[in-house]
Amino acid sequence: MKHSSANDLQDLQYFGEYGGVNPSISDSSTYTFLSAKTMFDTFEGNTEGCYLYTRHSSPSNLYLGEAMAALEGTESANVYASGMGAITAVIMQLCNAGDHIVSSRTIYGGSYAFLKNFLKKFNIPVGFVDITDINAVEATITSKTKMIYCESVSNPLLEVADIEALSALAKKYNIPLVVDNTFAPLSIKPAALGATIVIHSLTKFINGTSDCVAGAVCGTKDFCLSLKDVNDGAGMLLGSTLDSMRAASILKNMRTLHLRIQKHSANALFLAQKFEADGFQVGYPGLTSHKGNAIMKRQINAAYGYGGLMTMDVGSLDRANAFMELMQTEKLGYLAVSLGFYKTLFSAPGTSTSSEISVEEQMEMGLSNGLIRFSIGLDSDIERTYTMMRSCMERLGIEGKKQVLV
Repeated sequence: MKHSSANDLQDLQYFGEYGGVNPSISDSSTYTFLSAKTMFDTFEGNTEGCYLYTRHSSPSNLYLGEAMAALEGTESANVYASGMGAITAVIMQLCNAGDHIVSSRTIYGGSYAFLKNFLKKFNIPVGFVDITDINAVEATITSKTKMIYCESVSNPLLEVADIEALSALAKKYNIPLVVDNTFAPLSIKPAALGATIVIHSLTKFINGTSDCVAGAVCGTKDFCLSLKDVNDGAGMLLGSTLDSMRAASILKNMRTLHLRIQKHSANALFLAQKFEADGFQVGYPGLTSHKGNAIMKRQINAAYGYGGLMTMDVGSLDRANAFMELMQTEKLGYLAVSLGFYKTLFSAPGTSTSSEISVEEQMEMGLSNGLIRFSIGLDSDIERTYTMMRSCMERLGIEGKKQVLV
C-alpha cells in the first residue's frame, strides 16, 4: 500500500470540457452508447470507465473518487450520498445473514444504531468491545466474524484506535479491518497502517462548509467495483450514489483541506491545553493526559496535528446546555451537530449524536451528562476565543478543579 500525502491530492489535475481549470460537471442522469454491445458489457460489469446511469457512477463522482483515493493512498474510491450510505454499503457488501461483526463500542450513534438494531433484521449479530483493548477485541472474534469495524478517532469520546495492532489481528483471522477516518483526514492514514477499507463522511472536514451530506469508501479496485455491480453491488442496489453537482462542489473544497486541517488542529490544541490548565476535564488526543496520546503520536502525520475535535466535561447537562446557549449568543459558534465547519460547533453528544446509545451504556463507556463535544473552528485569533469562552463560564459559575500542590 503506498503512503499518500497532501501532494498526491494536489497533483491531481483535470481540464474541463472547454479547457476550464475545474472539471466539467456531468449534469445528466443517463448516458448514451455508440455501440449496443458496449451497453451490454457495462451491464455485465466488463467495461470500466463507461457510464451507464448516474446511480451507477458519473464522471463527476469519478473525479471525487480519485481525489479520495489519492488522499487515503488506496487503489480506488467510491462516493455516496451520505456517510451512512458509505458505511451501510460496505457492511451489506461484506456480510450475509448469520455472519458476525466486531465493532468498537464508541462510534457515531447512527453507525451504532445500524449495527445493533437494523442488522438484527438480517441475523447479523455484533460484538461491541473496547477497541483500545486488543485482547478484548480478539476474544470477541468468532468463526463467523466477517469484519472488525472502528473509527480512527472515535465519536464522541476521541478514543484512538491502534490501527497497526488491529490490522495485525485482522490479518491473523483473515478478515477485513474497516476504519471510519472521518475525524482524522490527513492526520491519520489508516490504509498505510494496514486498514483494508477506509470510510469517510465527506460532510465533515473534507467538504468543510456544512452545506451537503456525502460519504466515501476507499479500498481496492476490486472491492470498489463490487460495490457498483449491477447484480449484487450494495452501493448500486441500495441507491446511495452521490449527486454529480455535490461531487463537483466537494472536490473544489478539498483543495484547501490541508490548510484547514492544520488550523483546526492548532486551534483545538491551544484550547485543550488552556482549559486543562484551568482544571477542566478535557479530552484531546494531543494532550499527554489523553489515554491514546502515545498511539496517536505514533500514527499521525505531525504536519496536520491531532485534529479539530475536543471534549470538555462541565459537570451536568444543565450546565452544558446553558454554556452552549451562551456561547452561541456571544457568536462563538453554533449549538449544532456535525463537525469540520469554519465556525466552532458544539453539542452534548449524550442527548444528540449518541442518543441512540442507551443511558446505561453511555455511562459504562464514560459518556457523562456534562460532556460537550467541540468541533473547533478556523478562528484567526484563538486567544480571543479562549478569553470569551472563559467569560461565558464565569458568568455561569462554571469553574475547573485546579489541583493545589502541597
